Amino acid sequence: MEPLLLDNILARLRVALEEDNLEAATQIIESMHPSDQADLFSELEDEQQLALLPELEPADSADILEKMDNAEAAELVADMVTESPSDETFAAVAAILDEMEPDEAADLLGDLEPEQAQAVLENMEEPEDIRPLLLHPDDSAGGLMTSEFLVLRRRMTAAEAIQAIRDWQPDHETAYYLFIADAQDRLCGVINMRQLIVASPSTPLVEIMNPDVISVTVGIDQEECARLMRRYDLVTMPVIDAERKLLGVVTIDDVVDVLVEEATEDIQRMGGAQPLNRSYLETPVTTVTRKRISWLLLLFITESLTGTVLRLFETELKEAVALAFFVPLLIGTGGNAGSQTTSTIIRALAVGDLDLGDALRSLWHELRIGLLLGVGMALIGYGRALTWGTSSELALTVSVALLAIVVWANVLGSVLPLLATRLKIDPTVVSGPVMSTLVDATGLFIYFSIARLIMGL
Repeated sequence: MEPLLLDNILARLRVALEEDNLEAATQIIESMHPSDQADLFSELEDEQQLALLPELEPADSADILEKMDNAEAAELVADMVTESPSDETFAAVAAILDEMEPDEAADLLGDLEPEQAQAVLENMEEPEDIRPLLLHPDDSAGGLMTSEFLVLRRRMTAAEAIQAIRDWQPDHETAYYLFIADAQDRLCGVINMRQLIVASPSTPLVEIMNPDVISVTVGIDQEECARLMRRYDLVTMPVIDAERKLLGVVTIDDVVDVLVEEATEDIQRMGGAQPLNRSYLETPVTTVTRKRISWLLLLFITESLTGTVLRLFETELKEAVALAFFVPLLIGTGGNAGSQTTSTIIRALAVGDLDLGDALRSLWHELRIGLLLGVGMALIGYGRALTWGTSSELALTVSVALLAIVVWANVLGSVLPLLATRLKIDPTVVSGPVMSTLVDATGLFIYFSIARLIMGL
């Protein structure tokens, strides 16, 4: 829906709520698409959301919560049961969660206090679909999977399988690819709807299924699960345990959410800040400040190394003041070269083009790239220094320092993300401001050390 039209509807919705006309507000919300419902709902004040959500049809409330940011939805449900911990409230929340996908409902329940989650579960129609999902971390395949899927048996015929699908009456994307298990519920094959439709009705599934099923174990990280689905162009991924028993399936819509979430976290970390757990405008100023201040202080302290290096070479600067003219140029070039390298390496790690075993190959690759880039920058730097009227010795110092700093920045940029990965640290932490800060201090040390050798200071 167009933003202008959404703004007009939002204005009408706010007027209805300010007049305490919940019936009119409900009609406005329920007449819209679920995605637009969630957008409007997120624009309301917390008190208005708490008042309106129980008045909607459970199916509409479920759609809104599924489309909202996960942290916002969890906070809203938690506020509902905390502010009014009555049987009616637990029943209302349970009715909403009954309309949600099991994995989405489990995520919300996992953010409640154990006593509150138990009270909601006791009021749900099919809590047995949710309980197994609560055992797994949210950021694992087990936390991402849904338990709402159809399992076919290998001895079934194509006709029996089609009838099972009719009886199941699927209403979501897990219906196209169907997984086949043996008598012990162990995953043994996969089949798609096209194969079922074109097969002879009497054909056993074991004869037409694909036994080579790509699957993930229940404890695997959600980012790795998303990477595998992207690599093999899958819309559903079966989740199994150590004995290959089929526990659930991960669907493509959940993977898209994971990719957006992971990309958002990476971008925020690359900017030198801890990731936010909810949308930017909905995050309080104090929370954003707290997320940024720790990194800002760390970078400030690290950047003080630059001042230490300048003090260390104070004598050289007094003897050749012109050295200072090139400090911004050199440290800026080094920081940019390092950031280019780290962003390339981090992306390669994220998409599986690079792993820890490729560390030496990556280092050799970036060393050669750094040499080529450094030679180019050194030639340009030499000419630029001469046009500023400096001596040939200083121009040579600048050009050699540029070569050394660019090579060093590339080497550092190739090693640090892999080292962070080895230490189980998100590699984006060492990108952006962190890389620039490290190269600033070390680059100055390289610059003044070269000046000592060439200029005899």
